This record gives sequence, C-alpha cells and structure tokens, in this order.
Amino acid sequence: MRNVALLGSTGSIGKQALEIARKFSDKVSIRTLSASVNADLLIRQALEFSPDCVVIVNEDLLHKVQSGLSGTDITVLTSAKGLVEAARWPGVDTLISAIVGSAGVRPTIAAMECGSRIALANKETLVVAGEIIMPLAERYGAEIIPIDSEHSAIFQCLQGEMSSAVDHLVLTASGGPFRDRDRASFSEITREETLKHPNWDMGDKITVDSATLMNKGLEVIEARWLFDLPADKIRVILHPQSIIHSMVTFCDGSVKAQLGMPDMKLPIQYALSYPDRWEGAFTAVPWTLIDSLEFEEPDTKTFPCLNHAYEALRAGGHAPAILNAANEVAVDLFLRGKIPFTEIPVLIEQVSMEDSGSGSVNIESLAESDAWARRRTTELSKVGSH
Repeated sequence: MRNVALLGSTGSIGKQALEIARKFSDKVSIRTLSASVNADLLIRQALEFSPDCVVIVNEDLLHKVQSGLSGTDITVLTSAKGLVEAARWPGVDTLISAIVGSAGVRPTIAAMECGSRIALANKETLVVAGEIIMPLAERYGAEIIPIDSEHSAIFQCLQGEMSSAVDHLVLTASGGPFRDRDRASFSEITREETLKHPNWDMGDKITVDSATLMNKGLEVIEARWLFDLPADKIRVILHPQSIIHSMVTFCDGSVKAQLGMPDMKLPIQYALSYPDRWEGAFTAVPWTLIDSLEFEEPDTKTFPCLNHAYEALRAGGHAPAILNAANEVAVDLFLRGKIPFTEIPVLIEQVSMEDSGSGSVNIESLAESDAWARRRTTELSKVGSH
C-alpha cells in the first residue's frame, strides 16, 4: 500500500493522481492533500478520500476549509509551513509533488529526510535546487521517480542499462500551439490561444511554458540532475504527435524510446507502481490510425526561452533559480494581461543577464536569489509597459 501525501491536489496533475487513487484504492491511500486557493475542491476531495490532514496555503481561506470539514477528524493546516508538515506526515511513504513553482522545494526536502519516495511532477524543485536535492536523496535513501512524461520515458528506457553506456538523451517536445505560426504575428497572441495546447491537458502555467518552449528548457535542467548528464548530452527535438515521449541514445548507436498516448495518468501511475506495472485502462497507441511520426529541430530564434535555459544550466550556481523565478513572474504577468506574450523571454533574459547569483549554493541563498529575481522581473515589466 502506498501511503501518499499529495501536494497540489486541485491542479491538473493532482486531480489525475486522485483518479489513479480511485482506481487502485487497494494500493493507494491518500493521507494528506493540499491546495493553494481552491478551497471548495479541496473540501470535496477531503470528504471523499478522508485524509489525515489537508493544507490550504492561502491563510485567508483557513476558516472556510475548517468549516467545510467540521465534524471530521481531518487536521487542517495552512501556509508554506503546513506543506512541509503534510509532506512528512507520520505514516506517509510517498510524496506526489504536484505544486507549481519553487514552492515545492522545501516540502520535497522534508519528505526526503523521512526517506519517502518522491513522485516528482514539480520540475522546478530540481531546476532551482538540484545541486542540493540529489545529494540529499542519496543520503536519506529517497527514490525520485519523475512524473513528467519525458523524464518518466527516459527513466523507463534506462531500466536494466549501465549509465556509462548512455551517449545522450533526447527530450521530445510537441512545439506547443504556435510551432507553425508566423513570427510576425506573435505580438497578437492572446491568453486564450496560448492555453489551447494541441495535445496535453495541463495547468495554465505549464501550458504557457510549453508555448514558449521554456517548459522544455526547464526539463533539460531537470534531466541534468535526474540522470547526471551535462548540458551537451541532453538534446531537444520537436515531435508534434507527442507519441514518443523521449529517447535514450547509447554509445553503440542503439536508441530506446518510450511511446504512448499523451495521457499524464500513465507516468503518474508508473511513479506509484514502480518497479511493478499496474493494469490500466489507458488507450493503447492506435498504430494504423497514425499517418506519420514527425521530427524537427526547435526554432530557438523564435522561441529563445530554450536557449535561456541552456545558458542558465551551463552557468550553474544560482542562475537556474533566477531563470525559474523570472519565468514564473513573467508567465503570471502574461496570464493577468499585464505583458504581451513576446515580453516573456525578454524579461527572463534581462533579469538573467543582470545577476547570476554568487557565493555558496544553499537553500537560504537560493531563496534570496529567487526573491531578487521576482522583484526585478516585476520592476522591469513596469518599465517596459511605459
């Protein structure tokens, strides 16, 4: 039985994880749940799954959740400290980290310190703090099983293989909704157009990241830490059909790929079942209905965010944390109609060039770099709006 702390239960990954928990109620027990602001859905989830505790991060909603769960034995926590407490709740052996952004770092560390399995959907944890996270995982014997479809694919392809036999990794990307769009019209891109991903059903932030190719850039940084390979051994290729989720090329020229329909429940279930495979009701690839599998190089002039991520990875230190924070703020500004789509990579580049951080890398210094980058991105966005 997997005793699960599910952080980010009201988001896209969280809701799909609960679908898995419903299907495999004899194998998965939900012990803690968390939401940032969606109190109504959190209450409904808690009443259905009867966890030991829930966390509503927004403290203004604490009373609402407490009232909604009155008459139950469910403990209600709040704030970022509540997330840490829920991640290391007694009896929990698996953390599904589905929080958006760098907020996932501290709860992930707390769960690792308890030796829990980390089913990682929060790529920003490794983007921001991979240099810290991976040694901690080894120290505490905490498995990290990726939920991102690309990293899950690579993880599966590496089973039974020697790491020394790997030549390079290939992360596939759909290219997002604007892969074939005329670059001259990018200034007219709307929020609604951006959130219509051609293949995947995801949350708003990751969908915007997919449209800018920053999501793939963050995945490159995540892959560097998960699989202990340098930037020049991690490549990106566009694959519009999203059937091949990623590939590993070995030193003898052989290539292993993991294929499947674009359904995030597949990697979520695998992260819970590994090393076993549970029977699923997922749609198999309809081979005779697929005309072709296409591949092309990403256009980094049109989508410069991918290069920004590679540059941050090569710089190391605090640079990835600054990149991530600037991106989170820029995406939020775009979603709120404060900046145009084309301003996202511009702000990220400006902030990244101003400061790459200095000194030793630790949780406190990364938090300082994160806070500085958020402030600076906001300041620059106001300057650019005049």
